[in-house]
Amino acid sequence: MMVVDLWNVFAIKATKEIPICSKDVKVKQIDKRFCFLRTLQDIDECNEDPNICGSNTVCKNHIGSYDCIRSTKPKFYVIILGIGTSLGGLFLLIGVWWLGIIIRKRMKKKEENFKRNGGVLLQQQLNSFDCNVDRCKIFNSSELDKATDHFNVNRILGQGGQGTVYKGMLPDGKIIAVKKSKAVNKGKLEEFINEVIILSQINHRNVVKLLGCCLEADVPLLVYEFIPNGTLFQYLHHQNEEFPITWDSRLRIATEVAEALSYLHSAAHLPIYHRDIKSTNILLDEKYRAKIADFGTSRSHDIDQTHITTKVQGTFGYLDPEYFHSSQYTDKSDVYSFGVVLVELLTGQKPISSKWAEEGKNLATFFVILLEENRLFDILDAQVRQTGKKEEIMGVANLAKRCLNPNGKKRPTMKEVSMELERTRASQNDSNFQQNSKVIERSRSQVTDVWDMDSTSTTSTSQNTSHSLW
Repeated sequence: MMVVDLWNVFAIKATKEIPICSKDVKVKQIDKRFCFLRTLQDIDECNEDPNICGSNTVCKNHIGSYDCIRSTKPKFYVIILGIGTSLGGLFLLIGVWWLGIIIRKRMKKKEENFKRNGGVLLQQQLNSFDCNVDRCKIFNSSELDKATDHFNVNRILGQGGQGTVYKGMLPDGKIIAVKKSKAVNKGKLEEFINEVIILSQINHRNVVKLLGCCLEADVPLLVYEFIPNGTLFQYLHHQNEEFPITWDSRLRIATEVAEALSYLHSAAHLPIYHRDIKSTNILLDEKYRAKIADFGTSRSHDIDQTHITTKVQGTFGYLDPEYFHSSQYTDKSDVYSFGVVLVELLTGQKPISSKWAEEGKNLATFFVILLEENRLFDILDAQVRQTGKKEEIMGVANLAKRCLNPNGKKRPTMKEVSMELERTRASQNDSNFQQNSKVIERSRSQVTDVWDMDSTSTTSTSQNTSHSLW
């Protein structure tokens, strides 16, 4: 009977939460028996339920029961955590301090570059003129650096005596041309500032637009509208057989350049002498319209001034011989250079080449000699001979000869040159219109004749048919 009771108690206790059988707990006699039985087969409560003691405590099992002990981390963990946090904060402070020094140095360098690149002078000059805000935008160096892919050599559009031109793209997708000066010496700096001031006053469809500049870089930067089809020099001397340069195209380009120079000489805020007109400074846009570029050596002057006395600057082959000997540059010096461009358009020849050097001449001199000897067609470009009219070609050739007169006073003004070229184009258009009218009239008469013949044939056929039917 006693054995049955013990097993019943064991079964009851096994299905319920058993009271702790520890020494400090008083239990009934029957529970004491059960605790004695548990000692014979211990149950590891810590293993069965890992969360039996809750958080921040550790379960420790022993025979017949378990204890929940509060966990305490070793002191060295706390020390390491404190040291790590302190070092992290220290490094963060050092990093912030060092970053501040770098930013201040960059800011200071940009300010120094701005002053060295003539920023103060440029601002004063621009404020004295009516300047379009969009065209006088001041770009930051990082913006242009990113736009040109860090001035990648693969982005180079051209190189000249004043600097290198790179193709770039702004964040809004606009394509630009960035001119990077080669040096920052005083002479080049004056040319840079001068170009900004000159272009800020010009608003003409045949003059390349200045979008802005950057003065905080190591060297001054100018930002222009992008002109996609290169220079007139490339267009003339590296011709593509698929796109031959007809007489009409050459005459249009000459007229556009003449109009732009006429505007600079007589319609700008102050008269402007370009001083370096040549085919490499004439750009062609997406529709092959001419745009004059590179105003680094240009000069504006008072209306009552007849000339500018400066050291001789320009490109041999285009340089006015009178200016070369006197150092006095006038509006007629630009006229001479334009005359050389006209000869280039007529002949397709380069102003300076070994062909002319052997005879001690240049293209302009040789052209005038052939024209006076009535041998002009010996030097004309094949496309000019094939697509142009003799009267028009001779008219433009004689105009070029007048522009190349050794005596500057006997040369025409650019306004006169522009008007004459415009008349030539107008007469050409009238002639084309008359030819087209004659062709249309001839076509109409042919259609009328055919219609009359058809009507007569139809009437005759109807009559014959009527007779036969009758």
